Amino acid sequence: MKMSQSFGVTLREIPSNTDSIGHGFLLRAGYVRQIGQGIFGYLPIGWKVLRRIEAVIREEMESVGGVELSMPLVQPAELWRRSGRWDSVGPELIRLKDRRQRDLVLAMTNEEAVASIAATEIRSSRDLPKLVYQIQLKFRDDPRPRAGLIRTREFTMKDAYSFDIDQAGLDNQYQRIFDAYTRIFQRCGLPSTAVGGDLGIMGGTGAHEFMYLNPIGEDTVVLCDRCGYAQNRQIASIKKPEPDFEEQLPLEQIATPDATTIDALTMQTGLSKSRTAKVVFFSALMSDNRELPVVALVRGDMSVNEYKLAALLEAVQLRPSLEDEITAIGAVPGYASPIGLEPGACVVADDLVASSWNLVMGANVAGFHYLNGNFGRDYEATRVGDIVSANDGDLCPECSFELRTERGVEVGNIFKLGTRFSVALGANYLDANGSEHPITMGCYGIGVGRLMACLAEHYHDASGLLWPIEVSPFQVHICSIGMDVFPTAEVIYGELEKAGIATLWDDRDLRAGIQFSDADLIGVPIRMTVSSRSLQAGGIETKLRGGSETEIVPISRLVEWTSKMVSGLRETNTAM
Repeated sequence: MKMSQSFGVTLREIPSNTDSIGHGFLLRAGYVRQIGQGIFGYLPIGWKVLRRIEAVIREEMESVGGVELSMPLVQPAELWRRSGRWDSVGPELIRLKDRRQRDLVLAMTNEEAVASIAATEIRSSRDLPKLVYQIQLKFRDDPRPRAGLIRTREFTMKDAYSFDIDQAGLDNQYQRIFDAYTRIFQRCGLPSTAVGGDLGIMGGTGAHEFMYLNPIGEDTVVLCDRCGYAQNRQIASIKKPEPDFEEQLPLEQIATPDATTIDALTMQTGLSKSRTAKVVFFSALMSDNRELPVVALVRGDMSVNEYKLAALLEAVQLRPSLEDEITAIGAVPGYASPIGLEPGACVVADDLVASSWNLVMGANVAGFHYLNGNFGRDYEATRVGDIVSANDGDLCPECSFELRTERGVEVGNIFKLGTRFSVALGANYLDANGSEHPITMGCYGIGVGRLMACLAEHYHDASGLLWPIEVSPFQVHICSIGMDVFPTAEVIYGELEKAGIATLWDDRDLRAGIQFSDADLIGVPIRMTVSSRSLQAGGIETKLRGGSETEIVPISRLVEWTSKMVSGLRETNTAM
């Protein structure tokens, strides 16, 4: 491509309100432009990067038997009603009506649509297994779009779906796609860590998320450096201490003025946080649209994990309770506990609290706490389970080593769906005996634009981007300095393109400094400078982006030299 024919300009300054270094360079280098909140347009060189990533994804998906199809973005609401997600998914799912007042959705994923197609296309066990995928625009009305392409409302996703006879077949396809994902991220040059993931709105029996570990991420990953335990904090477990047995002491109310926090309470009582109980109030939206007041109880040295709590309750959504909602169930903010609450409150106790003895907890009287609160004697719980978050220094549930946490960006996910969607949409098969069974499904996603954004975040220096060769919009960037070398540059450009080497030629009549600055900003791996001085020195000056050494390569050897260099860069990239 010639720069004079491209569409989009480079910028000298990063636009204001840009909250990511990589995104700032994508804007400055003319890869993307923001159209609206969380909505972006890809300019020509940005579109090329997207296509390069898609090419890698297609190759690897087809290597494990995937076949490409396309499903509609706008789908009838009836499909989503049958799966239950019309009601269970919040406002991030765009619901609309057509001119005949029929309900529709803008699909942000395609389990319903693909299951409905499978219901008509798969008849018997002989038709299985199957794996289909698509790369498609989707829309999710995210309430907090940020960091450019990392968190958007409109996004490009590769979504794939597997169909099997049983769980064993799903397990086999799941592992093959896990391995394909590992190769995809390796070929693209993005370091990724596979962690156990939250099932979320997908449901099913298991999930993994592929994380790019970076402080810009909004997910927190819990890691063990000894045994390799890796989980999203949403579902991560810890090894909890086993409380020593104690005789239950009498419940005793004590004055604790101004002790509305665990820190203040421990200061007044002299007890450690582990001897206290902490209450957090929520309102849970249930699948039948009831709002349930929830009293979550954890030990004072731990924090409530909202994802675990919602999963334990099978709640659609959780939100913090308002003060009047707290007082309505007989609780006193700052001095609350499950003791003496009004009927109707749903008490959920962490299993460690339920097995601990003689804890300090609120008396539901302003300025007072109880000593020696005990589960079963002084209060009961509607549910008991693991509802605490893992933190740095907690012990690994697998090997008891200290855990650590890192921030991460989820670039891919895989789910074992089981039969949830096939049962709901009637996707069945007949076995050899003529008996009907629901198809066992899996689904597998990669955020293509988000992957591009993470690459920009990972590969840059002070001057601009440094694309890995596999995903770079071009392999070579030619800078022609002076109109007198224009004919030579044009010949070189033509020869490289003819040899299948993707080339960007800066054919603008601009000073060398501007061309070099733009070349560094755009970040193509190989730069070639055609100038009177280079020609006098015997050829074309070549330089790798990010390197300092230059080499003069004769024009007669340029295509051969470039082909070898591209191959070498590809091997280096794959080995990373």
